[in-house]
Amino acid sequence: MPTTAKTRVRRDVGTGRGTTKRGADRIDPAISAVLGAYTKPVQARLLALRRLILKTARETDGVGAIEEALKWGQPSYLTIATGSGSTIRIDGIKSAPNQYAVYFHCQTNLVETFRELYPELRYGGNRSILLDAADDPPEAALRHCVALALTYHLNRRKRQS
Repeated sequence: MPTTAKTRVRRDVGTGRGTTKRGADRIDPAISAVLGAYTKPVQARLLALRRLILKTARETDGVGAIEEALKWGQPSYLTIATGSGSTIRIDGIKSAPNQYAVYFHCQTNLVETFRELYPELRYGGNRSILLDAADDPPEAALRHCVALALTYHLNRRKRQS
């Protein structure tokens, strides 16, 4: 599969707060193929992380529908409908087969904010939260970090007004 910077593989996978769309969380075969390349433990964790992102998007005011796409060969979640947030990407870590990560745009202050809120998490520079497939994920912290990323631009606009 090509790993071009932007390979759109899926239409909107979520809807606004409090509503659901039948089949909204169905996974596109191209995304499934990328996730299927990892070990079963990492694949299971990435699928759970995907569900967490989609659910958080549905439950967070102002986010709207999420588009799932492959960017740089990684499943990515974009707030195309509202432009409320910064792209979130998920992927296994190829150099560490039992690890995976949630990636955020490195030119935002998101990871810096996460470090202040959750110093107990492991970080990859200013762009990711690193996780181990053998450990239970810190769901509450991840949900909060995802919500902050999905509303990054929305919150910046509010602060500038």
